[in-house]
Amino acid sequence: MEINVYPHHALGFPGPHELYFQNLSKRKQIMEKKENNRKLRVCVATCNRADYSKLAPIMFGIKMEPEFFELDVVVLGSHLIDDYGNTYRMIEQDDFDINTRLHTIVRGEDEAAMVESVGLALVKLPDVLNRLKPDIMIVHGDRFDALALATSAALMNIRILHIEGGEVSGTIDDSIRHAITKLAHYHVCCTRSAEQHLISMCEDHDRILLAGCPSYDKLLSAKNKDYMSIIRMWLGDDVKPKDYIVALQHPVTTDIKHSIKMFELTLDALISFNKRTLVLFPNIDAGSKEMVRVMRKKGIEHHPNFRAVKHVPFDQFIQLVAHAGCMIGNSSCGVREVGAFGTPVINLGTRQIGRETGENVLHVRDADTQDKILQALHLQFGKQYPCSKIYGDGNAVPRILKFLKSIDLQEPLQKKFCFPPVKDNISQDIDHILETLSALAVDLGGTNLRVAIVSMKGEIVKKYTQFNPKTYEERINLILQMCVEAAAEAVKLNCRILGVGISTGGRVNPREGIVLHSTKLIQEWNSVDLRSPLSDTLHLPVWVDNDGNCAALAERKFGQGKGLENFVTLITGTGIGGGIVHQHELIHGSSFCAAELGHIVVSLDGPDCSCGSHGCIEAYASGMALQREAKKLHDEDQLLVEGMSVPKDEAVGALHLIQAAKLGNAKAQSILRTAGTALGLGVVNILHTMNPSLVILSGVLASHYIHTVKDVIRQQALSSVQDVDVVVSDLVEPALLGAASMVLDYTTRRIY
Repeated sequence: MEINVYPHHALGFPGPHELYFQNLSKRKQIMEKKENNRKLRVCVATCNRADYSKLAPIMFGIKMEPEFFELDVVVLGSHLIDDYGNTYRMIEQDDFDINTRLHTIVRGEDEAAMVESVGLALVKLPDVLNRLKPDIMIVHGDRFDALALATSAALMNIRILHIEGGEVSGTIDDSIRHAITKLAHYHVCCTRSAEQHLISMCEDHDRILLAGCPSYDKLLSAKNKDYMSIIRMWLGDDVKPKDYIVALQHPVTTDIKHSIKMFELTLDALISFNKRTLVLFPNIDAGSKEMVRVMRKKGIEHHPNFRAVKHVPFDQFIQLVAHAGCMIGNSSCGVREVGAFGTPVINLGTRQIGRETGENVLHVRDADTQDKILQALHLQFGKQYPCSKIYGDGNAVPRILKFLKSIDLQEPLQKKFCFPPVKDNISQDIDHILETLSALAVDLGGTNLRVAIVSMKGEIVKKYTQFNPKTYEERINLILQMCVEAAAEAVKLNCRILGVGISTGGRVNPREGIVLHSTKLIQEWNSVDLRSPLSDTLHLPVWVDNDGNCAALAERKFGQGKGLENFVTLITGTGIGGGIVHQHELIHGSSFCAAELGHIVVSLDGPDCSCGSHGCIEAYASGMALQREAKKLHDEDQLLVEGMSVPKDEAVGALHLIQAAKLGNAKAQSILRTAGTALGLGVVNILHTMNPSLVILSGVLASHYIHTVKDVIRQQALSSVQDVDVVVSDLVEPALLGAASMVLDYTTRRIY
């Protein structure tokens, strides 16, 4: 992360006790019984003006507790370069003793110079670490200098505390940040999402602290201080609060040429916008030299509306962004720290594409001309948004200090990774390569239980069908038996099974593989763990999801939803279900109840539904609803027409109603038309709510409803959504294919 600023004064910290530490009683005992009360020797290494803004609050905190800590400060990187302001002087002004200064930057500001700088740091750091012999090294963020620090410390058996791991952004920073995570022994993260990312990366949860961003300890108490003198000093005496812009843009090392073009367009837009602007020079990454040339070519340093500076002290920078009319650029400062003030931000390009942001951030992902950026300036400038605390609550440093005190130096240095269980890993050989990569797909319906071997191309190699038992024990035993038989058959068919996907009715927690609550069609099927018994028996990974979601996944991988960003699938079968794909991802909802499309109410006084309500789509258009109406007609001798008969031992169902309608039965036709209208009204609601690019009708009844649904859309929908296409699925087995896609997408590195 990059902020071209640094802190200037010590902080006072409030100290609330956190629930996080209630589970660390063992570490507290260790802290109290430390041998001879030996102080923890902490080495803080700062590479640039950006990371110092995060490390300084921690350094002040450490310095304020000399009975617990010894602090060694190592300064390297761009801190020691005149072109970047010799910012090490500000560390000295903050009254820190710098133990070591390391000149590690190879000038050139290109990719090769970054690599050579890492190499130079790796050459120089061992002597420093041998001399200081720290117990722990604190490393911040995702810069190439930080990678050299973490590599050196890890190879020299020094424990590493990594600040701000688990976050997602763009460019090479992501790769460096995650590489440091794997080298680090302890982790301090800023957001709940970052914490979850670290756990997903197999880091030990006990060694992860969700503390918030250290810089927020100062940001949240900064805005009320005197600021007019600061604004006048940097922007001129005639500038008023909320009437200027702060611009901070860095090169994107994975696409330097494009980022320079983007910077050029940004400057053009700022010149046209004609507001006083403080432009900070870019960081030292590859491409920065070219960006400075662009500034000078456009005369920014001499333009009356611009003030171009190499750095601003952090205390002053806080006041400048807090009272700006807008901040523009691609620094993580814009999407992280500035949210604390509600200042409008325009985030340009892809450098921060994965960051969590508040509502104050407007993204401009790409621009061919200055017009898009100029329009963004007109939209954002002068607004005031609610203050955001996504990245911290102002109490990060007390938590971090407490975490440091709890570290047990007697614990083994070798870090452990918390991998998910993997059974019987098989080495790959030529026979495996020649096998057909496949999935076991299970479809658990109200009537039948089906298991299939499905290939990567969506071909059903073999399928097994049995009646679905009525009790839990019989059902789970039958699933295990059928899957074991199918897995054995797969070997004979030269199919390599990668995992098991299960499609089932009801509400499902796909993260845990648990059926939370089933439909009335499947009895004894609540709070059922499907993943564990299958995984233990087959030694394969297992995925579970609702049948409606599986149908949507099938369309996304094999059907008409392939390549679409947003679409909705509606299943018309015994019940009515569905799945929603938004921005290429399946929507599950906060309680795994999203896409219960069959229970959209289309009439306040409609027939009773199995969910306990009435007037739902399912109460009109499901197979059960049509069967109910067919029985009524049959009991009144109004179902059968010439050419029809129902054997005495055969139950009257939806298909008989459809047959009667085809043969001219007016009452059957009216029932089907009402059912199609109800479904059409539901689709209209979906179009107005989700605005998908496609609606796919799936299931045995879809073809009988499609024309009525389209008629209802033409009559009832807003004109803006009437062009959305509604089609009938061409997939024969959507539930099985969707169950298989969960396995095939995940095991072949697709995101699910």
